[in-house]
Amino acid sequence: MKNHQFRKSLFSLVCCLCFSTLFSQQVPDTSFTYPIKKARYSENKGPIIYIDGAHHNFHTIDGRYQTFANVVAADGYQMKGSNEAFSKEVLSGCRILVISNPLHESNQGNWNLPTPSAFTEAEIKAVKEWVKSGGRLFLIADHMPFGGATYDLGKAFGVEWSNGFAMDNRRRSPEHFTRENGLLLVGPITEGQNEDERIDDVVTFTGSAFQLPKGATPILQLDQHYTLLEPEQAWQFEEDTPFKSGSGWYQAAHLTHGKGKVVVFGEAAMFSAQLGGPNQRPFGMNEPEAKQNPQLLLNIIHWLDEGK
Repeated sequence: MKNHQFRKSLFSLVCCLCFSTLFSQQVPDTSFTYPIKKARYSENKGPIIYIDGAHHNFHTIDGRYQTFANVVAADGYQMKGSNEAFSKEVLSGCRILVISNPLHESNQGNWNLPTPSAFTEAEIKAVKEWVKSGGRLFLIADHMPFGGATYDLGKAFGVEWSNGFAMDNRRRSPEHFTRENGLLLVGPITEGQNEDERIDDVVTFTGSAFQLPKGATPILQLDQHYTLLEPEQAWQFEEDTPFKSGSGWYQAAHLTHGKGKVVVFGEAAMFSAQLGGPNQRPFGMNEPEAKQNPQLLLNIIHWLDEGK
């Protein structure tokens, strides 16, 4: 009876959280800007960063990640969209590869199981070898079906995604990961290079979770207040939907692989700036409570860029 009541309460929570971002079109907030005191590079003179657009991505450079690109470009980096399958030749053209919410062709407009890999075995091998040789990968996979589409690529680096939803049982919206509540962990990315770059509070908007390999450094961790749900269809939760505690799972981390570096995040909207619903509600870096999200994005790019 207790288990039944928990499920019923949890599914009620889920319904409350399925607000305008689910039922209304999300459009980029192109007016959003972030002031940078001192750009890392002169304008358009920094390393080249590719934002993947070749895998039916939900976030692309000319779509929901337009503001992501604008913020990083203001720091001097050269932002480019990539619309080619991954290969040694394609990847040789960039310093950092950003992949956000890819999908297999079969899941376009069909967020149901099964959720095959968005990448071929040859592409996964190419990315893994590129990173091992010094490439830098920023891999982002949100709630189901994106965790499933990214699973094989993440697993190549020891990261195992849950193809589901990481839900905060306390009905917080948006969700705060802070040093104070212990969910934001201290490390080179959260410390930054000076006091202005220090991150104390990160805001997310419902994402996924993953397990990490030995040697990875967590950035955002979940606790007993989170539940992982793995439905057969995105946002459709039933009495028998599998679920488990979020304790011991993570939503962000970084690691090294050979000569290269990898950053993984289980939430994508936090690095966008969107307007959703009839009232054009801010959603992402433009959310008033997400003041440090843009600096977190820059800290991630800086950490990936550092070193040979």
